[in-house]
Amino acid sequence: QVRLVESGGGSVQAGGSLELSCVVSGRNTDSGSMAWFRQAPGKEREGVAARLVVSGRTVYTDSVKGRFTISLDNAKNVLLLQMNSVRTEDTGTYFCAYARGVAVGAALTTNEYRYWGQGTQVTVSS
Repeated sequence: QVRLVESGGGSVQAGGSLELSCVVSGRNTDSGSMAWFRQAPGKEREGVAARLVVSGRTVYTDSVKGRFTISLDNAKNVLLLQMNSVRTEDTGTYFCAYARGVAVGAALTTNEYRYWGQGTQVTVSS
């Protein structure tokens, strides 16, 4: 069983920064992929950023490239998402997720992930 708990959401003005954290606990999480997804009201959940645990390779959706950074504190097993230059369209509920055996090409695919956190709300105002 894998458990993920997010924190760090809140309200921020456009152009500002926010950092999300996700504590990952459980067995056999030293491989696979850890990722951040988001869901805006009335929209489907979408992949934002992912990090393969072993290789460290990262993948980002186009809209956040150059603004968001995903990282993993291996010692603490905490997944981070540094969000800079945020925009109103970044508003949504952000979820962290974990999957085993995900190929890099599918690392932002919602259905590949079995384990999910409860989500943390991010609201960006203009």
